[in-house]
Amino acid sequence: MCWRPKLLSKVLVASAMLGSLSPAVQAHHSLAIFDQTHPIELTGIVEEFRFANPHTFIILRVKGEDARPVVWRLEGQSANSLGWAGWSPQSIKPGDQLRMTIDPLQSGAPGGAWSPRKTKFLDGSPVVSASEGLTGR
Repeated sequence: MCWRPKLLSKVLVASAMLGSLSPAVQAHHSLAIFDQTHPIELTGIVEEFRFANPHTFIILRVKGEDARPVVWRLEGQSANSLGWAGWSPQSIKPGDQLRMTIDPLQSGAPGGAWSPRKTKFLDGSPVVSASEGLTGR
């Protein structure tokens, strides 16, 4: 019978430790840094497409208000999620021209969250064909 109180205390300590980590885990997945109420449209040239977990990234060069290029760092879903929708590391390549509707950063810095369904090539064609799961080129 002595082992039960020890086991219970270990379980309680482990639960408390896991509970203290959960806000950090939740904060990592929070969308609060993005302004979801004021989406913006960007048109630009892909510098890099990072097809990785836990988040994919598109680094997009956009013409700024003063005609100078501004580099936007755009965070997307996991590579796993995109893969299930037919995307691959080759879906977007450096030099591709994209038109995207994004949720910008609350801070006003050049960054935001992108969605595959709101991302198209400049000519309006989809990056990935929904029916075939193949690149739309």
